[in-house]
Amino acid sequence: MKVTYAYLLINFLTIIFPILLSFDKRVAFHKSWKYIWPAMAITGLVFLFWDVLFTLKGVWSFNSNYIIGIRFWGLPLEEILFFLTVPFSCIFIYACLNYYVKWSLPQTAGKAISVLMIILSIVMLVIYYDRLYTTVTFGLLLALVAAIQFGFNPIWLPRFYMAYIVSLLPFYIVNGILTSVPIVLYNNAENIGKRVGTIPFEDHFYSLALLLMNVAIFEYFKNKRKTLL
Repeated sequence: MKVTYAYLLINFLTIIFPILLSFDKRVAFHKSWKYIWPAMAITGLVFLFWDVLFTLKGVWSFNSNYIIGIRFWGLPLEEILFFLTVPFSCIFIYACLNYYVKWSLPQTAGKAISVLMIILSIVMLVIYYDRLYTTVTFGLLLALVAAIQFGFNPIWLPRFYMAYIVSLLPFYIVNGILTSVPIVLYNNAENIGKRVGTIPFEDHFYSLALLLMNVAIFEYFKNKRKTLL
């Protein structure tokens, strides 16, 4: 059945509750919005570049039955919005976790996860060097994790990993819909061909890199503001 607004509706449902709950007096997430915009803008430019390239190279495509048809640089409007709605919602999860959950993974555990991600990325790059989606995903993840963990060693990184695990629940719902309908169609010649349900294996780490870059820039601007006060 043709539902041209389906992808747009997914974007709306992804962001509406975080926006409404941003005004909760306890978390007061709306006060952090000014740090989110630069994070989403900078990260969005990086990931949209790859998104345009992936679309041109046939890494993935979009089912015209579920998009409204407005495109920029070959990308559906809904795909561009996706890089705003998903990071906003996940940073909201991160902020709520910071407020409500006082316990955190120890720094040693966070570092161990980072090392594991680096090793996994190197292995994937060596084995699947000829798959564009796999190469870009794990190359970007390797660079981000190595730079953040060993260049800055931020205290927030273990809590980010906790938030990422929590974000997997909405991730499986949203990406599950996108890939099962399907709204987004993947070319298995450009990935390893392994899926969790209908979700490509790489999507988990593409999401991790996307959220890590957003949170890193978000924390940078938030902490920069604190040092000026």
